[in-house]
Amino acid sequence: MSIAAGFTPSSRSLRFSKLNFNPSSHPQSPLPFTANLRTTTPSAGISTTLTWRSNRDRKQPVLVFSGGDGIDGGNGRSSGGGGGGKDGDGFEGNKKEAILALAEIGRSLDSVPKDLAAAIETGRIPGSIVLRYFELEKSPFFRWLLQFGGFKERLLADDLFFAKVAMECSVGIFTKTAAEYERRRENFFKELEIVFADVVMAIIADFMLVYLPAPTVSLRPPVAVNAGVITKFFYNCPDNAFQVALSGSSYSFLQRIGAIVRNGAKLFAVGTTSSLVGTVITNALINAKKAVDKSSADEVENVPVLATSAGYGVYMAVSSNLRYQVLAGVIEQRILEPLLHQHKLLLSALCFAVRTGNTFLGSLLWVDYARWIGIQKAQEVE
Repeated sequence: MSIAAGFTPSSRSLRFSKLNFNPSSHPQSPLPFTANLRTTTPSAGISTTLTWRSNRDRKQPVLVFSGGDGIDGGNGRSSGGGGGGKDGDGFEGNKKEAILALAEIGRSLDSVPKDLAAAIETGRIPGSIVLRYFELEKSPFFRWLLQFGGFKERLLADDLFFAKVAMECSVGIFTKTAAEYERRRENFFKELEIVFADVVMAIIADFMLVYLPAPTVSLRPPVAVNAGVITKFFYNCPDNAFQVALSGSSYSFLQRIGAIVRNGAKLFAVGTTSSLVGTVITNALINAKKAVDKSSADEVENVPVLATSAGYGVYMAVSSNLRYQVLAGVIEQRILEPLLHQHKLLLSALCFAVRTGNTFLGSLLWVDYARWIGIQKAQEVE
């Protein structure tokens, strides 16, 4: 069976004006069929044919899809020019893939969120991202998460993103406590209040350490024309310095450095705030202990709030920032994901192991760093 559709394009959308069905001798058989979609621009004398082949029977092969005026001309070349970082063949190819992906599953452009629809129309995402969105939408929980822009951008880039958040937070308390014991040994119980503060700070920060450096599929609208130079620069930086760019786009070396700087500033704020909360709670526990046990008044000192908070902020901006950027953008996205893409269970297990080791390493580095800058002191065993 073949389907031919004629179009009269406008500046914003393309719709089927008529469908002509030419049934084969076996109209009920689920044989492969082809859809030829032709657009014509009378003023320019340009026509384009998009061909879609499917091996599955569809009751509604195509409902409605949108496209701009920049679809390939009759000479097979993109009207947008050469393939650069922002325009050209790559974006036109993405647009065709995404449109055909919508057609394949029988969905219209109006049935997807506005930010995703805009990304499809401008060719910023390929068909694989569209298909991943509809796969995630099948789960009620993920469908709820997709309502939030930040989660949507990260889940479209990595469908295991939420699993990694759960991994990080679930193992954080155990690995950090183990690392504290490894470093303090006999002093562990003498310095229990400090250990508690470290664990509280770490758990609060764990979520942000996974969230901020995670690779994303950018669905944000273009930055305002009157925005400043610095704002435009950081707006166009990736969320992960090492993430793989989608086809049709690219990141310069300076933009990737900008991703490290921007995330470092955010993690400094997160680290300082979480440390402030943790040290205030710790000092409250220390003072309560002193009130109950007068003999411990000289043994345990209050934790310096401002120095500890600033020190932890710097630690997260530098050490944690770099480690998690490499973990998410290099080890997971560039190494593990391509090798184990078809083996999600094994991929999840390896991600769990790598993230557990990274969390433990971070705890060790924090204890050494805190002692090095003088905000924590090791006590002598009598």
